[in-house]
Amino acid sequence: MSRRQVMALRLIQRFPLQRHYGIQRFLPVGPVCTAGLPGATGEGQPSCVACLYTSAGSCIRTRGCGTRTLTTMAREPSFVASSSSSVGLHKDSAPRFRLTQLHRPTAEEEQAFRRRLVACSSSRQVLALLPAAGVVSDTMAAAALHRVADLEQEGRSLKDPAVLEKDTIKALCFQLEQDSARLTDAGLVSALLACTRLFLDPRSALMVRLASESRERLGRGQMGVGQLCTLGRAMMAAEGPGCAMLEQVMEQIQKQKPAQWSLADLTAAYRFVQGYVGQHGKHRDLLNAMHSHAVTIASSMDPPAVSGLLGALVTLNQTQAMPLVIKLCKQAVRHVPHFTDEELAVVLGALMHFGHSDHYLVEAMERYAPTVTFTSHPETVTKVIQFFGRRNILSRPVFDAVAESFVYRADDYSTGQVAAQIVAFGKLGYLPPNASEVFRKVETILRTRFSHFQPRTLLDLLHSCTLVERFPVNFVSKVFSSYFLQQLEEDGTGMDRIVRAQLTQLYMTMKLECPFYEGPRLHSKYCVKSFLMHGRFVETPVDVQLYNSVKSGLVDLLGGRSYFASKVLTPYCYSLDVEIKLDEDGYVLPASNTDVYKRIALCIDGQRRFTTNTRQLLGKEAIKQRHLRLLGYEVVQIPYFEFERLQNNTSVVEYLHQKIFPHTYRLSW
Repeated sequence: MSRRQVMALRLIQRFPLQRHYGIQRFLPVGPVCTAGLPGATGEGQPSCVACLYTSAGSCIRTRGCGTRTLTTMAREPSFVASSSSSVGLHKDSAPRFRLTQLHRPTAEEEQAFRRRLVACSSSRQVLALLPAAGVVSDTMAAAALHRVADLEQEGRSLKDPAVLEKDTIKALCFQLEQDSARLTDAGLVSALLACTRLFLDPRSALMVRLASESRERLGRGQMGVGQLCTLGRAMMAAEGPGCAMLEQVMEQIQKQKPAQWSLADLTAAYRFVQGYVGQHGKHRDLLNAMHSHAVTIASSMDPPAVSGLLGALVTLNQTQAMPLVIKLCKQAVRHVPHFTDEELAVVLGALMHFGHSDHYLVEAMERYAPTVTFTSHPETVTKVIQFFGRRNILSRPVFDAVAESFVYRADDYSTGQVAAQIVAFGKLGYLPPNASEVFRKVETILRTRFSHFQPRTLLDLLHSCTLVERFPVNFVSKVFSSYFLQQLEEDGTGMDRIVRAQLTQLYMTMKLECPFYEGPRLHSKYCVKSFLMHGRFVETPVDVQLYNSVKSGLVDLLGGRSYFASKVLTPYCYSLDVEIKLDEDGYVLPASNTDVYKRIALCIDGQRRFTTNTRQLLGKEAIKQRHLRLLGYEVVQIPYFEFERLQNNTSVVEYLHQKIFPHTYRLSW
């Protein structure tokens, strides 16, 4: 700054006409142009006080200098305004940075600024970063607002609405409002979207100014795909799916060719269409073109892009895009250690949604997950264990690590997260090394937060405990109360067959395995007659090919098809793959006989009855065999991995004889 500039600045700061014009001590971030004031200009000198004060070669001209208020809103049920305050700050306390358009920071400076933003763990750090930067572009300013939203958003409101009353935020928004016409397209629409994420009132001066400027530029038809998509998301958030601008945005996007889009444009398009097309259920041609292009560039996608696309595919339920899902899954393998908690949760949720997994991804998760179970977000840990459970993969390093962390972290988990982790244990029949500590913690949570559980969630949790021979008797008795059963009937899908099957098996478990149970009985109207049903099963149907091979061997072993029955429904709801009846002397009886001394239940266990990577029975098959023994059956297991080793019919017959009649001599028929 030259000597003349310094003198002029000092003179104007003491200028007596300040009060006459209503000009407060001006902001270095929100300068008021005083070009019309006497003595404010001179030959060859900058025409704006703000330029003198900040040594800027350009200024952000404003139309007025009164106070400005930031108004927030809660999305539901109505608008709520925060307390107002002026942005006219004393220059000594004002944030020391300026928003510039003429001398923009370099691309390297912007990237460095964004990296520092990502490293911020609180909004206070973000607000401290802006003055440290000194000069920020409009896109940097918008990025700062987005980072504040990232850190402060909680549901459909801010954790700390007072953050909008911070001097830096108010001053920054003041400049964005006053200089909206000079913002770049990218800065304009990004700032508008950031305002919606901070839940500013759409009727506020800032929002109205930014939306109006965006509408004008949209009409010119010169916005790029990325800017169009950002604008569309902002207007969707501000005005809902009925906003007139959205159709105009979509029309311009459809004129573009997805095959020519950059990765940034493509990811922006997916983020927009997952909200817009999800509302309207159309534009399938555009989606298919986007999927085709995404497949070709999937190998270059970074973690946010992989997570974002998979999340969009789930929202849009793009089941026809499996080639893209597979490509993204392969790319996700490379990024497993680099995903944020939120991104990893989205990726695993999407793979569960589409029923896909990759053994390389499983291996990567087995290496990574055990190292973060104590530090990752509870929802991420839950998604990890759900993913392995849904795919029937019993990875002991992962499950052991989750079980260990559960003991220490479960108090911070939601009831849904607690239940989801125990359900995965029960499904795979997994009993952790610290089982006593885990289920003691479960009991504590049930005792202290019983009323917080949703009815279906609680039933899933208690049922899963019994699959691994853990019996929370005191809490099961409450499930059979008329009050709880009524809640189940009123909850979501109501009392469907799955719920009634779980209730029936839970009650059978109490009667068979907990003889001391004296709680209420389960009314017969809630019981089922068979655990085998279409869709989700309480027991797994027999593998047809394996069954036919065993049946052929049994005919040769027993001397005829009439000496055993197949697919028998017992009075206890379980289905038997094969039933053989014996008299008191151990002779085989025809299947039609009713005078029976002993019954043998053959469990022909195909691959689907075991975890995919081990030879451990699933929890539902283990409890079935346990119950059949308690009901008096002699259970003989024919696992697929033993049967597949047999070379010919002779070896099959010999094998079946040793399994079914290990202590008798076989006669040849």
